Amino acid sequence: MKRNSVLAFSLIIAIVTAMFPAVVSADTNEAAVEASAKYDDVAVTKLETKTNVLDLRAKSAVLMDAASGKVLTEKNSHERLAIASVTKIMTMLLVMEAIDAGRFTFDEKVSVSEYSAGMGGSQAYMEPGEVFTVTEMMNALAIHSSNDVAVALAEKVSGSEETFVTDMNNKAQALGMKDTKFMDCTGLNDDGYSTAHDVALMSRELVIKHPKVLQFTGKWHDTFRNGTFDLYNTNKLVKFYANCDGLKTGFTNKAGFNLSATTIRNNLRLISVVLGEPDSNTRFAESRKLLDYGFANYEVINLDKKGNVVGNIPVKKGNKLSVSAVYGTDTSIMVSKGQKGKVEKEVALVPGLSAPVEINQKVGEVIYKIDGKEAGRFELVAREKIEKISYGRIFSKLVVRWFSLGRA
Repeated sequence: MKRNSVLAFSLIIAIVTAMFPAVVSADTNEAAVEASAKYDDVAVTKLETKTNVLDLRAKSAVLMDAASGKVLTEKNSHERLAIASVTKIMTMLLVMEAIDAGRFTFDEKVSVSEYSAGMGGSQAYMEPGEVFTVTEMMNALAIHSSNDVAVALAEKVSGSEETFVTDMNNKAQALGMKDTKFMDCTGLNDDGYSTAHDVALMSRELVIKHPKVLQFTGKWHDTFRNGTFDLYNTNKLVKFYANCDGLKTGFTNKAGFNLSATTIRNNLRLISVVLGEPDSNTRFAESRKLLDYGFANYEVINLDKKGNVVGNIPVKKGNKLSVSAVYGTDTSIMVSKGQKGKVEKEVALVPGLSAPVEINQKVGEVIYKIDGKEAGRFELVAREKIEKISYGRIFSKLVVRWFSLGRA
């Protein structure tokens, strides 16, 4: 009996000893997860979401809120990489700037040079001397990524591609794109480089300042040369991802598969950028993953209406004693879901003004905060014009007041 008990005990010890190393190894990770689950369920959810989002095959990626420029998640977003035809975002930006500045119109005709017609890669197969409208060319550039069209438009804007590339790099510097160098307007030259963060910056500038471009980038199909040449969007998300209306794909052997995509839902516009993907399907899948994450975790809340009065500011030497400060625009901010009730508002008005005061002149700011951190900042403006009162007017008022006192 005793012998059987000893054998049984020895067997138990042997089994526990054999298992012990495995138990210690697994416990190192599982204990931390278990503790987090026990004491902070929310933290576990956020950690898992973040891990899933950043588990990307892209060499570099970023997700940005277009309205504020806030980065929501990223992976190696400042790593310099070749971006291929994503370069054409800057090309479209400079074209749209020229149009919105009134230098030419969408209906204006552009003649095709021999140089632009000689571009390789994706093209609309234009011939030297052919003439197309800016609208026709923008369709071919935004939808089909046509290199010959990109150069023709660059020549229209700056006179030559060389000068246009200088303008591209100057604009990049102005936008704070510190890790970008353009070598051409097409992306064919792989010696140029940028980063996911910088691509998001120029993408944001394009869609926020020049939203008409989305009429081109958001099309799945159009035609060129009087309907004889079909244009299908290289960005498949435009067709297969709800509300996606841009922006630009890119591929070379050195760059890999790239995409800057933008989508708007419930007033929240997001920009996702993936660079250096191993294949085309992965760039679309991981762009969707980033966008899905953004829409699942963030929302836009509307706050105050344009024109609502915030307060009154005294005005010296004016034909009125004060001016009303109002919201210059409708105000809204992006917040993490569940933070809507945490928004606090601070109003900062200038203490006083001297006439003249112009209508819509900035007279203060409203700052929205969540947990003490700034979530949005908007201008407050003068509701009306206040003219400077003349000495003659002051004298007339004094005379009227004096006689009024005398009659009393």
